[in-house]
Amino acid sequence: MTHIRRDVPRCDPALLRAYEGQAAATVHEAMGRRGALDPAIKPLAADMTVCGRALTVRCHTGDNLMLVKAVSMAGPGDVIVADMGSAVASGPFGEVLAVECMARGVAGLVVSCTVRDSREIIRMGFPVFSAGLCVRGTAKATLGTINHPICIGGEIVRPGDLIVGDADGVVVVPLEEAPDILRLAEERTAKEAAVMDRLRAGESLFDIYGYQRVFDSLHCVEE
Repeated sequence: MTHIRRDVPRCDPALLRAYEGQAAATVHEAMGRRGALDPAIKPLAADMTVCGRALTVRCHTGDNLMLVKAVSMAGPGDVIVADMGSAVASGPFGEVLAVECMARGVAGLVVSCTVRDSREIIRMGFPVFSAGLCVRGTAKATLGTINHPICIGGEIVRPGDLIVGDADGVVVVPLEEAPDILRLAEERTAKEAAVMDRLRAGESLFDIYGYQRVFDSLHCVEE
């Protein structure tokens, strides 16, 4: 039996736009170092970025039937986040599905396994974050779930959660925490900009942050 939900939480479009300029690492730090997916999940190209609300998919290992269905349901602002089962080496997503995603205005794909047709996907500019590349094909014979919580990259992702990804990795932000995390991320960005100005003026990061106190508390002895 399959389970497909359509009544999922929706993020305020203005909030989503505000997240588009945030770095994944900054958001991760602002969350108290939470939410980062396994670093094995990387963008196909270093300049790819993704920001949107999660449309979650769970597929049977070696089968992409539910992923194809999810693409047919996706629209502007959606990031398809797919748990593809235990086998990493498969190619459930390639150029054909990327073309459909682009036509639908899908914001990107985050997938726990490998993909294929990387040159074509990079050329068309569709953001894909995956565990690598593999040409192996997949079946279309087994049901799964859409818009239910999944686990990918060691993190729980629920439908409607915010997904932010760039060259450094992918982070998931629980929807109910998104406004507070955005404020903290913006504050962190402003603080780091001020610190870097001080570094350019000749100060030391060690001194600015008072790390000598840490050394002293650890009884560091200089010789």
